[in-house]
Amino acid sequence: MLYPDFWAAAACHSGDMGFEICYMPGLVRSLREFARAGGIKPWLDEFYARPRIKDEDVQHLEMLGMCASYDPDPGSYLGLRLPLDMETAEIIPERWANFAKWDPVNMVVKRGAGLKALRALYIDCGNVDQFNLVYGARRLHRALDALSVPHRYEEFPDNHSNVDYRMDVSLPFLATALA
Repeated sequence: MLYPDFWAAAACHSGDMGFEICYMPGLVRSLREFARAGGIKPWLDEFYARPRIKDEDVQHLEMLGMCASYDPDPGSYLGLRLPLDMETAEIIPERWANFAKWDPVNMVVKRGAGLKALRALYIDCGNVDQFNLVYGARRLHRALDALSVPHRYEEFPDNHSNVDYRMDVSLPFLATALA
């Protein structure tokens, strides 16, 4: 959405959107882990010292990545800060606002019309996506329809994992549009 004049076509497979739905549950789980360790730095120290990393560890690391991307704080350890109060899990409005402005379902309001210049736009998501991304995808689809942005939207009967087979659908679609 930032550079529709640069790209000719795009595909989005189970993309992060609807941040309050997809990130909040993970942020709260991560908050508990960071609190248990005594903060973000002690948790990261533990993480890097582990001989074996668990799936949930990676999800906590991903939450830190989201924080560093959407609401960086150069004055904090590694530029990290959470959009939640560490003690109460209350949303910190100004921090969450920094997240929300990067949410595609919010960005589409101001920047979606530029997507009309694309030769093809493909969006899909599993209808049982374990990160709740299908709800954000549906919202984006609805907003694109309201803006009359041509796109192909599909939901498939699967979750978020091991869905590379979906490229068997999107890549021919993009290739045809770009030919």
